[in-house]
Amino acid sequence: GERRELTVLFSDIRSFTNYCEKRTPESVVYTLNEYLTAMVDIIFKYNGTLDKFVGDEIMALYGAPLYFKQHAVRACETACEMIDSLRALQKKWSSHAQDFFQIGIGINTGNMIVGNLGSQQLFDYTVIGDEVNLAARLEGANKQYWTTIIISESTYKHVQNRAVARELDLVRVKGKKQPVKIFELRSMQQVPAIEQDLIVGVYESGLALYKQREWLPAVKEFKRVLKYFPTDGPSRVYIKRCLDFIEQPPPRDWDGVYEFKTK
Repeated sequence: GERRELTVLFSDIRSFTNYCEKRTPESVVYTLNEYLTAMVDIIFKYNGTLDKFVGDEIMALYGAPLYFKQHAVRACETACEMIDSLRALQKKWSSHAQDFFQIGIGINTGNMIVGNLGSQQLFDYTVIGDEVNLAARLEGANKQYWTTIIISESTYKHVQNRAVARELDLVRVKGKKQPVKIFELRSMQQVPAIEQDLIVGVYESGLALYKQREWLPAVKEFKRVLKYFPTDGPSRVYIKRCLDFIEQPPPRDWDGVYEFKTK
């Protein structure tokens, strides 16, 4: 293998075990095949390399084996189109009275080892390294915020001039000591003005107040977001944190880092 700066994407179906319990194996296989086919078509559309399936999880790589400079942009475009495609599938499944599922996506950009890796008996073309592990952790982190796409700060720096994104948190994911700043990717295209103003603008105003320990003013800002977007997960998360800190303030040396206890 060789060391390169690349972007890796992980996606996973939410509560897939529960979904399988309600359906026959044949039905699950048919739906999963339809879903995975649609997702892989999008990965290939944006020059991604399908690394592997792990059950219902997809791992894709951007910038290898053939390198291209816009690997982070292409990964983010893939993620947004994957969500659009899933919504179309959900609409189709609902029209046939079928249950449907949600997914989470995590994206990270960084230096990783890429090449034919494995044992002497079996090897695959894949990537390994700390940055790959972080992408997998970010996919799971969506559960904490009720979000769909989370990207790392390093990915955000590559796409910030094109992406509609908002800072989510400063976190320490399980298995890592260094905290990382994470962002929710909303779109790679322009969004309606009300979404830009509230979901991004007012929310980030609330986040700034939260960092300054201004708990009540922060709650007011997050509630402004929920008035128009009542299902906004991050605003709900921060309202709960603020109320908890009002009852039990953090220590003087509080650095704002949130630590994940699980994957």
